[in-house]
Amino acid sequence: METHSEGFRANRAARQKVLVEDYVELISDLLSEGQEARQVDIAGRLGVSQPTVAKMLARLSAEGLVTQKPYRGVFLTNAGQDMASKARHRHGIVEAFLLALGISEENARIDAEGIEHYVGAETLAVFEKALKRGLADFMKTSSAVEDESQKAGR
Repeated sequence: METHSEGFRANRAARQKVLVEDYVELISDLLSEGQEARQVDIAGRLGVSQPTVAKMLARLSAEGLVTQKPYRGVFLTNAGQDMASKARHRHGIVEAFLLALGISEENARIDAEGIEHYVGAETLAVFEKALKRGLADFMKTSSAVEDESQKAGR
């Protein structure tokens, strides 16, 4: 029962972080692309209204993740940069894991965007370990053996 309720607690905590991490990661992406992270750019990329972005930026600012400069856009604090880096790292591992399993690039990218926020540290570490130990090669070999086995059985 404790394990069951721990899953619910972890899921609720992850849901609370999803939006914050998405905004911080997007701001980081815009800045690293050489663009300014302006409210209009953020709203356009996320498909939300500018007032929605303004409200979230106020929250991010209060949490010490961003700073805003009049007429200059939004910038990440060190804490914001750290959060964006960790989110990007998690995303990369999850996406690489899904690709190694044979998921299409488009679906792996889309699914990783959701999974990255919910995957636990232990699971993420195992994903990374499997990748380092050659999961992609194993899956290709395994798939090829299955294909040959099915052809032989016809």
